Amino acid sequence: MADNQKLILGHKPGLFVLFATEMWERFSFYGMKALLIYYLTKYHLFTDVEGNLTVGSYAAMVYAFPVIGGYLADKYLGFRKAVIFGGILLVLGHIGMAFEGVPATIDAAGNVTRDEVSLQFFYFSMALIIGGVGFLKANISSIVGNLYEVNDEKRDAGFTIFYMGINLGSFLATLFCGWLGETYGWNYGFGAAGIGMVIGLITFIWGQKFLIGTAEPPNPAFLNEKFYGLTHEVWIYILGLVGVVISYGFVQQHTAVEIMLVCAGIISLVRIAYFMITTKDKIERDRLGVLTVLILFSIIFWAIFEQAYTSLNLFADRVIDRSLDNGGEIPSTWFLSLNALFIIIFAPIFAWLWVKLEHMNATPGSYLKFAFGILLAAAGFGVLVIGCKAAVDGHVNMWWLVVAYLLHTLGEICVSPVGLSSVTKLSPVKIVGFMMGVWFLATAGAEYIAVLLANIAQVKTDAGEVSDPSLALGSYQNLFGVLFYMGLAFGILLLLLSPILKKLSHGIK
Repeated sequence: MADNQKLILGHKPGLFVLFATEMWERFSFYGMKALLIYYLTKYHLFTDVEGNLTVGSYAAMVYAFPVIGGYLADKYLGFRKAVIFGGILLVLGHIGMAFEGVPATIDAAGNVTRDEVSLQFFYFSMALIIGGVGFLKANISSIVGNLYEVNDEKRDAGFTIFYMGINLGSFLATLFCGWLGETYGWNYGFGAAGIGMVIGLITFIWGQKFLIGTAEPPNPAFLNEKFYGLTHEVWIYILGLVGVVISYGFVQQHTAVEIMLVCAGIISLVRIAYFMITTKDKIERDRLGVLTVLILFSIIFWAIFEQAYTSLNLFADRVIDRSLDNGGEIPSTWFLSLNALFIIIFAPIFAWLWVKLEHMNATPGSYLKFAFGILLAAAGFGVLVIGCKAAVDGHVNMWWLVVAYLLHTLGEICVSPVGLSSVTKLSPVKIVGFMMGVWFLATAGAEYIAVLLANIAQVKTDAGEVSDPSLALGSYQNLFGVLFYMGLAFGILLLLLSPILKKLSHGIK
């Protein structure tokens, strides 16, 4: 083995290059996202509805575009080039976010005036980030998989290390970028996120030699062929920039995002139905039906869970009592770090538990894990309803929110990794890639549905601030009650469907 391929903790050094790259990329992504709803409502004076819809459109496209970026990389560009191109777009986007622009103003009559140039610069910066995530997110995970042989027993451990990088980046970002943004100014928080992305891109470029040819284009000759005076590779980059321009329009036109998601959903369901009708393999048909049901229920889970960066973030800022005994105050963005912290703590425990139950022949099927996940997410909002009822002077004790995040994270551990695994196990071989795309599109749709639900809590603000926490408390309690009963109903429904799904899975757990 070459000197630069000496194993580190039993793994190829390329894994740790990818670990560091993804950690810093997620640092930049979650650092920006933690501040986004505050920046919109407090700096540009968006209403809660306007701010939520903007965050939802952005989040939906962030999950939808990796389907396209992954296809282009897999088919033509190769994972290494795709990650570098995506990283460059991300750096440019985060640099743009660091320029605050001109703040919105409000007159005595309550009319808001926003600087249009600042807003358009902001929207384009978000579009660059969407395009960057589209080319980087799915493809860097693919490189991790390529470092191992198909049956390599170290593969799962390698992905575990890699995903720890994701959560470490998220944990550090919400603490550091959130604190900078809330304490010193939005440009400091967004700027720190941008610096993180620069470090990530430099790390990946420096560490290319450790990838040992596992991320190269499938057909380099094709990339070098010219078409209308430019190589195919350059045309792919141009196509990526066209995607950025399209995203720039979508983040401002929320109805267009809704139409795109609805159309994509209908097309996906028609394609699934066509396969189920035309296939002669009953087992394939039954398993695909089970997977489709799980994907539909995953939309319910993520729509409930993804309140963190909208309604829960605003709830933490406006209603939670964040004061400390020493007179200080916990930044509201810090509560977002609890999700990553709890994943780091509990994900290994759950992984051990699933293996233990497997050895006892008692492991719950994916459908049961999904049901538990939805019920745990519902329980988190049930806890918040109790916390709201126990509020003092319109403020809720912070420990209610901590417990809610714990329950939500446990639910996520039951759904997220299990969902990806279910796609690979239940999909017919011919359409496994298509179904993985459907999984991400479903998540994109759930992100948008999440903000429509968040808009149930519409809180009136004065220059971005809440003057009466008691009025805000009632709105959030109403929202949390809806989410609790919604999750409870769908969780119980999935439990009732479990015996049928088990039979149709034909032995796949």
